[in-house]
Parts: sequence; structure tokens; C-alpha cells
Amino acid sequence: MSSTDAPRFSGALQPVGWADEMSMSRTKWIWAILSAIYLLFFSWYTSFGGPLTDEEIAHYMALVESREPAPSPERIEILRRFMEEDTGDDFVMVNVIDMYETPLQIEGVEPGETSDEVLAKYMAYMIPALLARACHPVLYGQAASSVMDIMNADGMEHWTTGAGMRYRSRRDVLEISSNPAFAGSHEFKIAAMRKTIAFPIDPWFHLGDPRVLLALFLGLIGCALSWREAAGRAMSS
Repeated sequence: MSSTDAPRFSGALQPVGWADEMSMSRTKWIWAILSAIYLLFFSWYTSFGGPLTDEEIAHYMALVESREPAPSPERIEILRRFMEEDTGDDFVMVNVIDMYETPLQIEGVEPGETSDEVLAKYMAYMIPALLARACHPVLYGQAASSVMDIMNADGMEHWTTGAGMRYRSRRDVLEISSNPAFAGSHEFKIAAMRKTIAFPIDPWFHLGDPRVLLALFLGLIGCALSWREAAGRAMSS
């Protein structure tokens, strides 16, 4: 056997070809694991339920109409249209808020508490319920000025906070708001806010979709680890 026919070794025991195969196998596992992580996140973050069915609409309408005090007919009709026009996609609820300087003194509000502290009691229910359903703020901030442009909206000149809340689906927001735990915590929202306006936007888009950002981040990790494995194979050859 000539010297060129003899197997080359990396280190003392294993042939170079075996090391290359192990490195290639690790590279495949890296991309398999990263792909699994992304698919798990994508399946949690994305709504696949489609638009609300007639049965679901009837169910949620029955819950709304049974509330005490009963909502006005106008509000019931708005909610019905909101459900009937469901696209099945995620949406954003745009909120503008004017907080009380001193919260209303209802049961559960301690003397000396600020409106922000009272609102935090409301969010103590909302935050876990939102995050469990991949719902989260996409915009939040304090007002830097009174309204700078207003038309046909007397009394709406002053606001303290603006926010945009992303909901995975209309089904999710209905599940959150129909939970009996929501009714009690909602009183804290009333005590903290002087006035608020909220309306949904759908369709919508923004440049920071977590599904895109995570794909880029995991892709960067995969490329870096794959490059490291390839460099290791080159050094051992």
C-alpha cells in the first residue's frame, strides 16, 4: 500500500473522514433544532383558527347580552359586526387614554395610590391572559403634548397615554374579555382612566414582526454555527 492510499488520521485514533461525517451530522442537527424552535414559536404566535363561526358568534353574543349591567343596543351591534367581519388574522387595538390625576376611590383602591398603580391591578389579570395568547403591545408611550390636530371632537383635546395592542385573533380578545376574572379587574380600569378611545385596525402591518425577526436571528445563529463546523473540517483536512 502506498503512502497516499493509507487513511489519514485526525489526532491519534479517528480517521479524518469520520470527523468530517460527525461535523456534517452536527450541522444538520443545528438546523433541525433551530427549525423546530421557529416552528414552535410560529405555531403559537399565529392564529390558524380562521374567522369566527356562526356558533362562536352566537356563544359570545349570549355572554355579552347576559352581562349586568347590559350593554347598550349600539354597543351590542358594534360587537356583532366586529365578530361577523372577522378576517381570522391578527389585529391591533389602538388606544388613546387620559388617566385621572387621582384615581376614583372604589373598593380595592388604597388611599394614596396613583392611577398607574390602580391600572396595574387591572393589568395583573390582563398581562398573563394576553401573553398566553401571544398578544402584546406594539406601541406604547406618554403624550408629549395636548392634541395638535383635532376636528369635530370637542372635549378630546387632552390625553396622557397612547398604545397599540396586538391580538393574535378576534377569538383571543373575546376569550380574554369573557372570562369572569375580567369583570372584577375591569373596575380598576374605570377607576384609573378618565376617558379612553379604543378601535381595531385590520389589516395592518409593521416592520418588526417577531416571526420575521426570530427567523433572521435563528438564521444568523445557524449560519455562524455551520461556519464554525465547516472551519473545523477544513482545519482537520
